[in-house]
Amino acid sequence: MKYSNINLGKDVEIDVSSSVNNVVIGDNVRIAKRCSVFGSPDNLLEIGSGCYVGMNSMLNGYAAKLTIGRNVSIAQNVSIMVDSGPNASELMQNVFPIIRKPVRIGNHVWIGSGSIIMPGVSLGDFCIVAANSYVNESFGPYTIIGGNPAKIIRSFTDEEKRKMEGM
Repeated sequence: MKYSNINLGKDVEIDVSSSVNNVVIGDNVRIAKRCSVFGSPDNLLEIGSGCYVGMNSMLNGYAAKLTIGRNVSIAQNVSIMVDSGPNASELMQNVFPIIRKPVRIGNHVWIGSGSIIMPGVSLGDFCIVAANSYVNESFGPYTIIGGNPAKIIRSFTDEEKRKMEGM
């Protein structure tokens, strides 16, 4: 595992096969096997307390701010990126410029396996992302989204909201 410019909370577990740098990690965070979790010196990636990052996931916060709230569940093979584009071809960039925008994941969000979160996306608290979803726009709290591109499947019922809020 690569350690560079990171601030670890208490009881953090990072598998030795994962690479982590330029990150602030809260308490009780678990990062599974073969993950790549990185920000930059100018954009420290922030992971709140109580989060889980599933194996083979990539959290790219290099070119803009990536903020992940508390108690977020990220399944395996998830990609969250703050930049996207043809970075190897300046000629392609003349037509398709690289997009660099911050990403914010709220508290208690659940991101299903194989999902891709694109630059500029914000997911509200208690949002659920179905497996294999391509998320290229923002969604509010208490929504269940899925598909390619992701759309709202439904919103939480009042009873579900009460259960989530401990009312």
